Amino acid sequence: YGDMHNIIELRNKHKDAFEKKHGTKLGFMSAFVRASSIALKEIPVVNAYIDETNEYIIYRDYHDISVAVSTPTGLVVPVLRNVERMGFADIESEINTLAKKARDNALAIEDMTGGTFTISNGGVYGSLFGTPIINPPQSAILGMHAINKRPHVVGEEIKIRPIMFVALTYDHRLIDGREAVLFLKKIKMSIEEPESMLLDI
Repeated sequence: YGDMHNIIELRNKHKDAFEKKHGTKLGFMSAFVRASSIALKEIPVVNAYIDETNEYIIYRDYHDISVAVSTPTGLVVPVLRNVERMGFADIESEINTLAKKARDNALAIEDMTGGTFTISNGGVYGSLFGTPIINPPQSAILGMHAINKRPHVVGEEIKIRPIMFVALTYDHRLIDGREAVLFLKKIKMSIEEPESMLLDI
């Protein structure tokens, strides 16, 4: 799980200036997309896939992240291309563009194909915890869940903190438990210490 306190504080402090400058709201999805890209760079096997026809493992140095978007007719999963080159504003803008296309039923097949990793946010529906299903040929999917106040140890004190559980479903033929745990730990660190994403550390 991740303590969302610092990312919420960062958002609350800068959301008005962010929206004024970039013309788009600052949400939490951009933080998780950015954190995922950083983790994919550190643990590249999570971004790889098995070519079953030729029996190869294909590693990719680009991060095309599929993001689940709800529409009146159901869930669609458009792809944010080359996230490794994007900042928060680019990510938010592209999510908004794709979400609008989805709501207007204007997504093309190419908008939804070729993703290398998926993020699903069941938290918007109140999900406390779950394990999403991998979208083949991808090898992993990150599940975000609802933010709820819970007792949490901070230093030597127990404090009430906004906590989100996250889950990684992964193809064990390719990704070992060690790599999955290190991937999740990097996501956790990025979300709990958001300045690390800005400083690329």
